[in-house]
Amino acid sequence: MNDGGVLLDGEKTESRMRFDWDFDSLRRSYDQISDIALGEFKLDIYPNQVEVITAEQMLDVYSSIGMPLMYLHWSFGKHFARDETLYRRGLRNLAYEIVINANPCISYLMEENSMTMQTLVIAHAAFGHNHFFKNNHLFRQWTDADGILDYMEFAKAYIARCEARYGETAVERVLDAAHALMTQGVNRYPRRKAGGLEEEEKRIQDRLAEQERSYNDLWRTVPQNGSREKRRTTEAERRQILGLPEENVLYFLEKKAPLLKPWQREVLRIVRHIAQYFYPQKQTKVMNEGCATMVHYETLNRLHEKGLLGDGAMVEFLTSHTNVVLQPDFDDRRYGGINPYALGFGMMQDIKRICLEPTDEDRAWFPGFAGNGDPWGTLKDGWANYRDESFIRQFLSPALIRKMKLFAVVDDGVSDLVVKAIHNERGYQTVRSALARQFDVAQKEPEIEIVDVDLDGDRRLMLQHRVYDNVLLAEEDIQPVLRHLADLWGYEVSLSEISASSEAVLKQHTAGPTGALAAT
Repeated sequence: MNDGGVLLDGEKTESRMRFDWDFDSLRRSYDQISDIALGEFKLDIYPNQVEVITAEQMLDVYSSIGMPLMYLHWSFGKHFARDETLYRRGLRNLAYEIVINANPCISYLMEENSMTMQTLVIAHAAFGHNHFFKNNHLFRQWTDADGILDYMEFAKAYIARCEARYGETAVERVLDAAHALMTQGVNRYPRRKAGGLEEEEKRIQDRLAEQERSYNDLWRTVPQNGSREKRRTTEAERRQILGLPEENVLYFLEKKAPLLKPWQREVLRIVRHIAQYFYPQKQTKVMNEGCATMVHYETLNRLHEKGLLGDGAMVEFLTSHTNVVLQPDFDDRRYGGINPYALGFGMMQDIKRICLEPTDEDRAWFPGFAGNGDPWGTLKDGWANYRDESFIRQFLSPALIRKMKLFAVVDDGVSDLVVKAIHNERGYQTVRSALARQFDVAQKEPEIEIVDVDLDGDRRLMLQHRVYDNVLLAEEDIQPVLRHLADLWGYEVSLSEISASSEAVLKQHTAGPTGALAAT
């Protein structure tokens, strides 16, 4: 839908008669939501494209990591088969919606949803997530909403051309290796924003020429004698040319791996771009879902207040909403960690309360906005300028800590668990810091970087993993991933696990290439 229209996907018009919604009711609902979200809340969104899809189509979107126009890969078919089996047997429900960060913003609605649920989903996705995508600084820095669909179309066509020219097996081996390193294929600090598709295609030839020149420079730096003075100079030059240390492993391989063919480098680049596209979503799960949940909750309540939503529909909405924001206690069998919907929505509602009805405690903790009477302005500022970790550090209040009965536990892996802080005056700061750290992506993902290449010897690629809190990499995962890395590099790779506090080497791993890529 562009600028307010609704598109129904597929041709099963007759089958929709069994549902309690139709095209006209969806359009009226969209317009009513738009009046509230844009007119009263003053949200700022991309134009919307709303598509209604079947459960099978939703499963298809699921399997391709939620992206339309995704290239083909065997793992997507595997995920589809697994999810379809679970769904058909009633062991798993599907999401009511999937939304794509693009301009226009694409929201997929399930055909099986009731009219009430379609209303909830439109408010949640087409306005809540849409506003967050357009305004949060991480999405603005790292994603190209205007060009992502064109880029995915380019990527899909490029992978298909590679399969036709080099064979499906050859392409899948490169994709397998790239997917294994996907979490190490992002830049965590902003760089120059990529241009659009036209500029992207224009730069491909220049990039290939630059890569060829770079390889020549790289391998010319191999020292011809073993003098110590000569070696120090050569190491400095080598690190400068290689740009080491480098945290983005896929980027380094794409630019510097000596044996990859040009099309294989382009495949790495595609996977790296997709990994980078999803990185802001990993950093803003609580805020993004909290924003969308806040918008749908406030919107449907306004629809009810205006007499546009009946009591029966309101009860259905509240039932679904309550399930979404349910936070089981730590000793509940359903507990699976902190529910980002519950925490995000709880914080948004708490900020609204602090803006409108602050207590003395709120005024002491939040002097900048307590009692300012502008909850939506305060929320929009938070949505735009923070990520989960910093948002929790800034906005989680003692009142919400008490309400959710949060507490902090220390697990040193040696002694029994120790409760470090609870929801009282002495524990607020500790609990807030511990929870914020829990949602810091940098704390959850391993800190790995490429530190050197042994150009004097066997061209071994050397990496380091900085170990915090004595948490080493999982033994069962590291060898398969290192073999993929060695295949892409073309020579042996080694990984040292280094204590972040003492710099002591805790563990070392090595792997050599299997020859899988060389055989293609």
